[in-house]
Amino acid sequence: MPGHGRRRARIAFSDAAAKQLENLTSEAEIHALDRALVVISVDPDVGDPIPGDTTGPQLRQYADEVEAVRVLYFVTALRTVVVVAYIEV
Repeated sequence: MPGHGRRRARIAFSDAAAKQLENLTSEAEIHALDRALVVISVDPDVGDPIPGDTTGPQLRQYADEVEAVRVLYFVTALRTVVVVAYIEV
């Protein structure tokens, strides 16, 4: 039996990020976010750490230059990616 690769991380959304998603209406916006989420789910450490308070989870940012979006997120101990904000740049 062939070995399996790493599992993708589960994606969850903070209340603020979920509210942002409700306002996405165009196919292009949805595609851009989906592309970024796939990259992050495959490798949650892909984003750059954002300096700040170290008492909680490390906030990270992933910028997708092709789609011109940025996703702010943190990764829980159980490898769930929690999206905090989605920003079009």
